[in-house]
Amino acid sequence: MAETLQSLSDLGQAVNPAVAAAASDAPKREKKVDANGRAYATGKRKDAVARVWIKPGAGRIVVNDRDVSVYFARPVLRMILQQPLVIANRAGQYDVIVSVMGGGLSGQAGAVRHGLAQALTHYEPELRTVLKKEGFLTRDSRVVERKKYGHKKARRSFQFSKR
Repeated sequence: MAETLQSLSDLGQAVNPAVAAAASDAPKREKKVDANGRAYATGKRKDAVARVWIKPGAGRIVVNDRDVSVYFARPVLRMILQQPLVIANRAGQYDVIVSVMGGGLSGQAGAVRHGLAQALTHYEPELRTVLKKEGFLTRDSRVVERKKYGHKKARRSFQFSKR
């Protein structure tokens, strides 16, 4: 940095050549599809694990060999798992096949959402920034706290009585 900078706007224009070279050498993400043209990803939430395959299609979503409206009867759960498609403006463009097990319906819907977002980034790597900004690519690591001995539940103690 031989020249001195007069303002903050000059700082934005002055680029270190080593930083510019590193930015241009950043690895470009590639499309990951199998022989059938499907992208695969695994999503997790609480105790639920979802295996998700996507391929271009009419927008059918099948969960454990059942239609999504049958498996996830509550509209809130269907909205949760379709959030990555809505944010990426790809609703109705992909067929989604899901195999999910473990946990309850809420955890399974979160696992499907996580897996669907991952699969979308495998199929279209340029969607990664949009989905990452919304937090769909981050695994929600919160799980149920274990029960401790001497307690009724994880934190609830037995009622104390003096006599």
